[in-house]
Amino acid sequence: METRRFEKLGIDVSLLGFGCMRFPTGKDGKIDEVLAEQMMDKAIAAGVNYIDTAYPYHGGESETFVGKVLKKYPRDSFYLATKLPCWFINEVSDVDKYFNEQLGKLQVDHFDFYLMHALNKGSWDKMKGLGVVERLEQLKAEGKIRFLGFSFHDSYEAFEEIISYRDWDFCQIQLNYMDTDEQAGLKGYDLAEKLGVPLTIMEPIKGGSLANFSQDIMDVFHAVKPGASAASIALRYVATLPNILTVLSGMSTMEQVEDNLKTFTNFEPMTAEEYAAIDRVKEIMNSRIQNGCTGCRYCMPCPFGVDIPGNFSVWNRYHMYQNYGVVSWQWEGMGRDGKQAKNCKECGKCEKACPQHLAIREDLKKVQADLDKKAMVF
Repeated sequence: METRRFEKLGIDVSLLGFGCMRFPTGKDGKIDEVLAEQMMDKAIAAGVNYIDTAYPYHGGESETFVGKVLKKYPRDSFYLATKLPCWFINEVSDVDKYFNEQLGKLQVDHFDFYLMHALNKGSWDKMKGLGVVERLEQLKAEGKIRFLGFSFHDSYEAFEEIISYRDWDFCQIQLNYMDTDEQAGLKGYDLAEKLGVPLTIMEPIKGGSLANFSQDIMDVFHAVKPGASAASIALRYVATLPNILTVLSGMSTMEQVEDNLKTFTNFEPMTAEEYAAIDRVKEIMNSRIQNGCTGCRYCMPCPFGVDIPGNFSVWNRYHMYQNYGVVSWQWEGMGRDGKQAKNCKECGKCEKACPQHLAIREDLKKVQADLDKKAMVF
């Protein structure tokens, strides 16, 4: 198993991290504990030593399950990461409430890596104002946290503000070859490297959407790496970057565990030919975009509640990946909120404001037809 060492931390961490957000589940929606434990055991036996969970994963059951599995292993044989649910923190005393609950669920007396979960500009300002960072620093001084960091979902500007606030031990960002300009992105990677903050990476396979491609896409990859899985290409793309501590994969099947272990055992960095293949794949996927909406929102607000750029974003991403699962949660949420294209009354106000001169009314009809058709068979 490939490992990474950063002098700032002084430990050797497996380059593959086991993400505990997507365990296999049974018909009741609960974790399939027998299979999930077998998967964790196999990964740990192969050298995976970074285990990442969080308070809300699997409806709050992930931490409890992970604690039971890890109890059979020596405490110094793995590095355990979990996260403070910042959205529940309304006063500084709440930090101890949730922190102690997590210690109990995971059956440990300290966390190796502890993160402020899913920070954005708003939650960061709130946590900073409440003194949460200072309380977490106290817990670190008491030996209950070894390494303090944060996970992040917002703009680069917000990331720059947060990462520059203090000397973080590490931080976690979303990064994959399709999202290099999204959220913190590669620009955020470069800043973290400059500041000497090692990164853990989430969504390297973009929630599974970079693991299942049509044959034309796989032909591009196999021309330079015969037999490689799509997931292995995505994981190696991120893991080749030098300032990466570990790459998290939320594994749901034993086959995924085995494929990932193969990728990170005798790890091979990306080649120039493989980077070129990724660029070609991105060209193919971007060519599937249905319209040129830039998300400028000049068309908003819609008098009838339609989220026009949101509809087009879902539509374009669905066609790019040709996978309804990539957009299902967003599309169905827009339906519950009355924001789907079907609520358009064709008043034309949006088209007069659109700087791209898009045929918004006609395109909204196509959005609804395409997504409804896929939702019926998903």
